[in-house]
Amino acid sequence: MASSRATKIDRLAETAGRSPAGGTGSGVEPEVPEGGAEGVSLAVSAWRRLRRNPLFLVGATIIGLFVLLALLAPVLAQHDPGLRILFDQVSNANNEIPPPQPGHPLGGDQHGRDLLSRVLLGSQQTLMVALLATVIGLGGGLVLGTLAGAFGGWVDTMVMRVVDVMLSIPSLLLAVSIGALFVQQTQFSVILAVAIVQVPIFARLLRGTMLSVRESDHVLAARALGVKRSAIVFRHILPNSLGPVIVQSTLVLAIAILDAAALSFLGLGAADDSIPEWGQMLGNAQDYFDTQPHLAFWPAACIVVVALGFTLVGESMREALDPRQRR
Repeated sequence: MASSRATKIDRLAETAGRSPAGGTGSGVEPEVPEGGAEGVSLAVSAWRRLRRNPLFLVGATIIGLFVLLALLAPVLAQHDPGLRILFDQVSNANNEIPPPQPGHPLGGDQHGRDLLSRVLLGSQQTLMVALLATVIGLGGGLVLGTLAGAFGGWVDTMVMRVVDVMLSIPSLLLAVSIGALFVQQTQFSVILAVAIVQVPIFARLLRGTMLSVRESDHVLAARALGVKRSAIVFRHILPNSLGPVIVQSTLVLAIAILDAAALSFLGLGAADDSIPEWGQMLGNAQDYFDTQPHLAFWPAACIVVVALGFTLVGESMREALDPRQRR
């Protein structure tokens, strides 16, 4: 399993660092329109393909609606998500909960709290967890990948052995193990557990891309002119290696949402459920699957749809920037 995951990452790095003709560089040579007109940049040509890709448009629409919903959740939610305003309609003996009614379109949960308000405000926590986990994982991966790709030698060997060990453990199992180390389960423990899982992915991808870019003509020319290694790394190699990493971060957002939901479902999320989160809501509803399946359906559906949106955008961006998959 470790070799399979590592091989996929290395193939992505190699593809990103080589042009179709076999040379090295930023990954894609500029397109030259017919009639001898001036060529366009990689970003412009990629955007032209993306805006004609229906999968990208669907994914971007889902992400846009998700972000808009998270921003407007306090305005759209009509009730306090922690207030048990319908508790008098809850019957624990018969597993009965408040049904849909005026003012509460989705009814209430097992504690008499408005379900719609909890779903809406849960989008904020889910977005925050996914973004922070991805940013922290990306930062750690950039540091390790830059050290390995820039220095090589024993530094590269040491960093990559640590990365290989982390990649050899299934991501969810590693996240659960890290989350279980915390004495008190909080939202921060979920973010940190998910972020650490993503560090080796970013590190190996960046390192592989930097090794490809390091042999490009402009880097060799800078070396021949006597440019310092630090300047070559931070001005020439690193900026031209970030494209695949940025694309990967879009895919990692989807993985972060799923991993965070899994941790919360397993009871490793925040103990205080007055602040809703979709994975936490899904975990709290597991005792009511048989009698009240809609308690689990709404948060589960939101998780699946949002993760699908980030996946569609990430895969579309990867295809648009990959010269071997041009349409």
